[in-house]
Amino acid sequence: MADCCENKSCAIDALRVRQSSTLKVVLCINVVMFLVEIVAGIMSGSTALLSDSLDNLGDAITYGLSLYAIASAPRSKAKIALFKGILILIAGLFVFSQVVYRIIVPIVPIYETMGLISLLALLANGTCLALLWKHHEEDINMSSVWECSRNDVASNISVFVAAGGVWLTHSGWPDILVGLLLALLFLKSSVKVIRGAVSELRNL
Repeated sequence: MADCCENKSCAIDALRVRQSSTLKVVLCINVVMFLVEIVAGIMSGSTALLSDSLDNLGDAITYGLSLYAIASAPRSKAKIALFKGILILIAGLFVFSQVVYRIIVPIVPIYETMGLISLLALLANGTCLALLWKHHEEDINMSSVWECSRNDVASNISVFVAAGGVWLTHSGWPDILVGLLLALLFLKSSVKVIRGAVSELRNL
């Protein structure tokens, strides 16, 4: 009998529904955390926290694109993944520019705000990472989404470590160094996503 389950369309539709539901949740989480972190980053004077907030904004855009990509053809998914890789690259370059700026115009950020908000962000992004785990090997679209979420968790931990460093040293250098590490992480991740997308496009 040629029903939908026999030709696998049921399984494909179910997969799309699951992916869409997960992406909607993580999209909302990232929008909220972007608003919280950008305000906290400006108030605390933390380059690491401000960079983390912009990373959340980039992820929110990425998740929105991924929602569109769910129902797209494999080639469209690869193109969207390529665009997401470019977004990660831009985030890395922006963070690097902030590091340079803080070296030229140094301040001591408010470590209490950095620590508290980084823990809140870690809880939020840890939830996103757990939700995305079951999808991270399903296709190039969800794989690139997973890459973004993993970066978020690493960023949050780094900001918390930077807050501890500022508290211990009464200096802005720990914040600057963490910002530099985040920039390198983003740049490395962008190369991985872009290479994966280009490889996928060549094989289609």
